[in-house]
Amino acid sequence: MARLQELKYKLAAIREHWPPKATFSVNHIPDLRGRVCLVTGGYSGIGKEIAKALLERNARVYVAGRSPGKAQAVIEELRELTGNTGIFLDVDFSSLASVRNAGRIFLERESDLHMLFLNAAVMGVPVAEVTPDGYDMQFGTNVVGPWYFAKLLMPALLRGKASSLDGHARIITTSSADAYLSSIHWGTFIDSPARKKLDTMTLYFQSKLATTIVARQLAEHYGTQGIISIAANPGEIQTDLARNSSTLYRWISSFLLYPTHMGALAPLFAGTSPDALKYNGEYLAPWGRLARSRHEVYDQEIGQRLWKWLEEQVDEHT
Repeated sequence: MARLQELKYKLAAIREHWPPKATFSVNHIPDLRGRVCLVTGGYSGIGKEIAKALLERNARVYVAGRSPGKAQAVIEELRELTGNTGIFLDVDFSSLASVRNAGRIFLERESDLHMLFLNAAVMGVPVAEVTPDGYDMQFGTNVVGPWYFAKLLMPALLRGKASSLDGHARIITTSSADAYLSSIHWGTFIDSPARKKLDTMTLYFQSKLATTIVARQLAEHYGTQGIISIAANPGEIQTDLARNSSTLYRWISSFLLYPTHMGALAPLFAGTSPDALKYNGEYLAPWGRLARSRHEVYDQEIGQRLWKWLEEQVDEHT
């Protein structure tokens, strides 16, 4: 029975590789003047396309990441394209100290935050690599750091929903069809013998499932306060996320993947469309279609257990 269920999940992941034609485009995004948006990983790939679309609609956009040089070059490029200038926020999501500092700096600069796009991620990192705080590098960077960042910025998000046109602030998490491909392996989030028994891609798949669970739990915890939290699969997109993969994999992928700008559609739909307000806590497939992820995402016991674990980690390391 379990094998049959896993096969169904693999087929679901494959189906999302070939979605129907998009019905949402950046042309549907309204003017965002006065809105404050923050895009993690906003200077490359999908994040760059999200930032570009938001700047084109006159939002005040923070581009968050750990490479000031790359960020400033992209911010200048986007200024020339859109006429509006993004703002760099220095943050390394593998370090809780860096996340805490970035949260403090943002809250000193801005009172309100209307859209938080949790887009930054790493993939295919060698299993030997762990974060400064001792987490599996992919789990720490893709799950722990972004969750902590969202918690730190919650005061600004709650103020942002009060000043928004629709009475909501939004947290959009970049998910993946890869979330279908692994269950949760408790005991592997930190450096441990159990973690070392898993290969790097299983650890990545687990991290994407966990981000999807966390996105739903954010809706569970803050939905009644006007926070909309949605996990959006951007699709199979040409980005540099696979930079740690083999040359052969990257060469084959170049023929199968969609252009980068398509990857921004589902997150932008979730972040800007009035229609997305009815999808709080849900998972969206490309290019913004309601779908259903693995059963763990909707299991409250698993969600609450993961949330409690994350809270314990922050208490321990901060």
